[in-house]
Amino acid sequence: MSDKHLSSQFDAELSTISARVLEMGGLAEAQVAQAVYALTHFSHATAEQVIRQEHRVNQMEIDMDRDLSTVIARRQPTARDLRLLIATSKTIGNLERVGDEAARIARTVQRVMTFGMSGRLPLADVSFEAGLAITSLRRALDAFARLDASQALQVIKQDSEIDAEFDGLLRKLITYMMEDPRTISACIDLVFVVKALERVGDHAKNIAEQVIYIVKGADVRHTPLDDVENVVQ
Repeated sequence: MSDKHLSSQFDAELSTISARVLEMGGLAEAQVAQAVYALTHFSHATAEQVIRQEHRVNQMEIDMDRDLSTVIARRQPTARDLRLLIATSKTIGNLERVGDEAARIARTVQRVMTFGMSGRLPLADVSFEAGLAITSLRRALDAFARLDASQALQVIKQDSEIDAEFDGLLRKLITYMMEDPRTISACIDLVFVVKALERVGDHAKNIAEQVIYIVKGADVRHTPLDDVENVVQ
């Protein structure tokens, strides 16, 4: 078999793996959106659907990890191809954890629907934070699909906005609890929700960092933003 044919087969395998990552990412993104919908619309059925889907995301991670190990062992890739496979493994791990956060929100919704929640709590603010986190995840996946380091950088920059929104919501929920002790239980539930959304933003940032690793060959985790910008440029 010619080297050219082997190379074409390897390229096809990489393309298939990337497509499956995007499929997994789309499912994880949808889970987060559905979990937040369940919260804001008090939909037990939607929350239950999110929880049922959790095993599918988990199984996708297991299957792709196995396939990645097989490809690495058989092809023994080097340079950028090896970076792509390593980064893909870390990316699917982050997507699995996004699914975990969505399921965590859904279980919180079920608990809230059992014990009740005051209508005056800041659900609109939670929806806004969710929108930021979901958008960040979508952009990170798009950067992965196109191996676009510049877009990955924008995702990393947006993470600070998600963190700031989380901090603001946390302060607001503390105020609610101080003003009306009857809201304490519901507010604590919402703290877990907004923390889960903040973590979704963190996972999107992690995926973006892996894109930069693939394209630039630089590990920018725990790197100051100015230095990341220099790497991308």
